[in-house]
Amino acid sequence: MTTNPPAAAAAAATAAFPFPKEHSFPPFFTPQINLSTRHAQLSKWSSLILAYCRHHKLYRISLSDATTSPASVIYPLFNNETINRRLEVSYMREIIDFMKRQGRAEWYGGKEGDLVWVYWRTPEEWAGLLERWADETGNKGGVVTVYELAEGEGTRGSGEFLMMGSKKGSWLTA
Repeated sequence: MTTNPPAAAAAAATAAFPFPKEHSFPPFFTPQINLSTRHAQLSKWSSLILAYCRHHKLYRISLSDATTSPASVIYPLFNNETINRRLEVSYMREIIDFMKRQGRAEWYGGKEGDLVWVYWRTPEEWAGLLERWADETGNKGGVVTVYELAEGEGTRGSGEFLMMGSKKGSWLTA
């Protein structure tokens, strides 16, 4: 029997994320007609996407990977194979637009497409975090590289700035 290492890695990474009970509820994957129910559903999807991306330290997601790449770390978020449900791309776009209005997402390049920046921390929250870190470590007024933030002695092991400088979804490398 052969195994698919990327799919196995994605499954292992996903196992650590605790999906809420709504993710196992089939109607959660279908846009609801009632406006108040729809708004609540959009809010729950927004919260879930933010929590999932934060858990996996994802800053940028691909909608095509979310629908067609089972080995992708983002695929399980929008697909629940246990209940045979997946989110349609049109509804994903509606959710992203909802998140955009909240300041929690932005289309890559400024226009709707395949890639989305996900702000599980807003740019203002990141700025505050960076400023606090600079104050606490005596780096205020100094020059620090993105590599030092992500891999330096002052941040190593914290995971706070991990992947900021990587090409795997960084908002600093756009």
